[in-house]
Amino acid sequence: MTKLLLVRHGQSEWNAVGKWQGKADPPLTKLGREQASLAALELPDFNILACSNLQRAQLTAEIFAESIGWDKNKIITEPRVQERDAGGFSGLTRNEIDKKFPGFLENNKWPDDWESDQNLLSRLLEGLTAIISTSEKNDQIVVVTHGGCIYALESLCGEPYKRISNLGGRWFDIEGEKIHLGDRVHLLTEAEETFPDQI
Repeated sequence: MTKLLLVRHGQSEWNAVGKWQGKADPPLTKLGREQASLAALELPDFNILACSNLQRAQLTAEIFAESIGWDKNKIITEPRVQERDAGGFSGLTRNEIDKKFPGFLENNKWPDDWESDQNLLSRLLEGLTAIISTSEKNDQIVVVTHGGCIYALESLCGEPYKRISNLGGRWFDIEGEKIHLGDRVHLLTEAEETFPDQI
């Protein structure tokens, strides 16, 4: 059985101003970099560190490595664990979405170019499988990814939606094709957490 801790990246510049991101690639804020440094000290022991190819996840993983003296050249970058494509919502605040797409958010409707759960889970699971394939049996793996990816896997395991903070995480146990839900993890104190409600 492989244990994976999926961790949401630190606060990005678009998180800070309430813009939905999706596959857009804004960097971490100064606070986001500080969050990553603090969170690194609370990480469990791990054998593999991986991240998506979006810079907010890559920099978070690099800060993890630097903070604990782990060789950042060993970080695995896996594009398939990047955030859901938010389509027409990308770059917009909640108020701007309500103006451009009236009634969508309150009715859980999405633009036509929104990445479906099926497509997101398909490529996410392919990416996690590729990361796991580099591991030994019983390795613990940390994957720096995105809120939408964590929510999708939680939903697949029957868990209802609950916002996750920057640098919050969730354990998953992977056994063959079976995925078992583990605990949510808080790598920051309550005072240090930020809760962007957009992906």
